[in-house]
Amino acid sequence: MGTIADIFKNKPGPDQISLYVVRKGDNLSEIAEMFNVSINTIRWANDLRADEPIRVGQILVILPITGIQYNVKKGETIKDIAKKFGADVDEILQFNNLAINKALTEGEIIIIPNAEYTEPEQGKTSTQKPKITVPSYIGYYLRPIENGRKTQGLHGYNAIDLADSCGLPVIASASGDVIIAKAYGWNAGYGNYIVVSHPNGTQTLYAHLSETEVSPGWHVVKGQIIGLIGTTGRSTGCHVHFEIRGARNPF
Repeated sequence: MGTIADIFKNKPGPDQISLYVVRKGDNLSEIAEMFNVSINTIRWANDLRADEPIRVGQILVILPITGIQYNVKKGETIKDIAKKFGADVDEILQFNNLAINKALTEGEIIIIPNAEYTEPEQGKTSTQKPKITVPSYIGYYLRPIENGRKTQGLHGYNAIDLADSCGLPVIASASGDVIIAKAYGWNAGYGNYIVVSHPNGTQTLYAHLSETEVSPGWHVVKGQIIGLIGTTGRSTGCHVHFEIRGARNPF
């Protein structure tokens, strides 16, 4: 939220969500270069159409999208690639600004949002998963819903999925300041979501909410209700997608 000099001086970590206030003369290309992301990453996270201009004073969410860069093979279609990586066709189309009927060409490079692995190089196999080097804060985080069940283990940015009935409360896992509270839109597949920044330098994210009960700038305390379970964005049932960015997810 500071000056361009501040961005380079205090560059956020690779798993941190940032906010950027558009200034006079800014364009998406320069902002994308500033944060080392693609232009489509910014469009995708802010529900911007390809032809939609940015405005002075507009706050952009700079979301380090989980995904991989992929070289299209001969004869492949978007559906083939989506199936290969367990990805969503609509997300691939939106992120790469492609039309559903566009034929892909061999060697074309596209981004596969939410893909969490890469193909091994020819002649090489890997059986080891990369080590997690993030810190562990025992007892720092509360489970974001009271009951429910875990329907998916660690995926994406250190996230788990906790399912229960839509409309039940979602609580702040730890005290901190709300930096994002989106109450509408696709929002990179998160739907309605909230991000809280904590004093220990981490962030927690709560996605697919039916309602958000807080606004950016609010200070929330551990255990405070901040939203309601929903199924907005890329979701197939009532649950909260819960991420901890910068620390181990104990749940």
